[in-house]
Amino acid sequence: MTSHQIDSKTSDPRPPPNLNETKVRKAISAMKGLGISPEVVKPVLKNLLQLYDGNWELIEEENYRTLADAIFESLDDKKSIAGGSTSSNMNTVIRKKRRQNVQVDDDMVSASKLTSQGVQLDNSSSNSFVKRNPKFHNDSDITRGTEKIKIPIIDEIGLEPPKFLYIPQNISYQNAYVPFSLDRISDDSCCLKCRGDCLSLRVPCACSGETGGEFAYTSQGLLKVDFLNACISMNIEPQNHHLFHCQDCPLEKVMNVHNPEPCKGHLLRKFIKECWRKCGCTMDCGNRVVQRGPTRKLQVFSTKGKGWAVRSAEYLPKGSFICEYVGEILTNTELYKRNKQSRKNERHTYPVYLDADWGSEQVLKDEEALCLDATHFGNVARFINHRCFDSNLIEIPVEVETPDHHYYHIAFFTKRNVDPYEELTWDYGIDFEDVNHPIKAFECQCGSPYCRDVKRKG
Repeated sequence: MTSHQIDSKTSDPRPPPNLNETKVRKAISAMKGLGISPEVVKPVLKNLLQLYDGNWELIEEENYRTLADAIFESLDDKKSIAGGSTSSNMNTVIRKKRRQNVQVDDDMVSASKLTSQGVQLDNSSSNSFVKRNPKFHNDSDITRGTEKIKIPIIDEIGLEPPKFLYIPQNISYQNAYVPFSLDRISDDSCCLKCRGDCLSLRVPCACSGETGGEFAYTSQGLLKVDFLNACISMNIEPQNHHLFHCQDCPLEKVMNVHNPEPCKGHLLRKFIKECWRKCGCTMDCGNRVVQRGPTRKLQVFSTKGKGWAVRSAEYLPKGSFICEYVGEILTNTELYKRNKQSRKNERHTYPVYLDADWGSEQVLKDEEALCLDATHFGNVARFINHRCFDSNLIEIPVEVETPDHHYYHIAFFTKRNVDPYEELTWDYGIDFEDVNHPIKAFECQCGSPYCRDVKRKG
């Protein structure tokens, strides 16, 4: 963008009334770098705030791009800002923007038709009409810059903005025992002597031990087909695989301390072991996929009936890593108490139990019976909706900074090829008939022909 020194003797130098002075100063400072004087910025800013009903987010996003566009767009009008009436020119700009807003609904219908037909939309153009309508809440980056990629949130129906704090990594709540220590990782379970990319080695290093002596990833960063299919088979037919039973099950004990029911069994799942800081390889190593964070073009978007959802703006091949499920690390007891104390009508994101090693000990300590809750603190995964049986994502445990299976990372991978703008879903594993579950099962609206919510289907 070319800098222009713009001034106006006719503009009112006083700040517009009822404005946040701190935000005004920041906007003036940003425009000063483009050579635009404060006398010009203030009346333009006032008109934009009137247009956007005082929504500063629409003005501040992308380094005040909307404000700069409004100023420079008026330069091409019949009169230049430097020599004419600023308010007259701004009225022209506002009329143009209002005409664009009138076309929003038609653009949405066209966009939804293209998406349903599998036509890939340009990411920038598909978001532009949403940003210009102050009726809708939109954010160019829901991660607030904490991830390597931007993840926009797009509201196309006027849904209430989500209330939570985005975090890129798990955080411990109070009593959860998660010891991250290099000393606890033995030399036999890491690759001290490796250099560069471990996937390029003729013989897989020690970090491949958790996956049977072979790495789970391909050189393209995808899950190997055999490994992925084995994980899918476990989820589809758990009765055909090994289930371990706790002698003193944390799930049953927390609901009835004095007379807990017998453990219903936990699935012994396949693991991915990634290289970590104690290894000699670099962060570019092909066995460090999950810890590098999401890299796909994800979007959070509003739906009718299911709240917020997640989709990708690009094609996703089978075995693609999407994101980790991030939230607060709680003990099973802490989560149960939290849900009992919360308001009955308060909506929760469904908890994830880290139960990979619950059956290996006779009695598991409460601080080691861990779970994740993304209600108040979480990442993009908290918006991924449930779908019974035929979801397109699968969750797989990933071991990174601790050898204990009491705590691990939950990573989402695609079970099949996923088309652009197709909603991403995963099976929460909910028993809709379990009335004793700490979280009351919601009415499933997944739309799957294999939906397990029998009452809902009836």
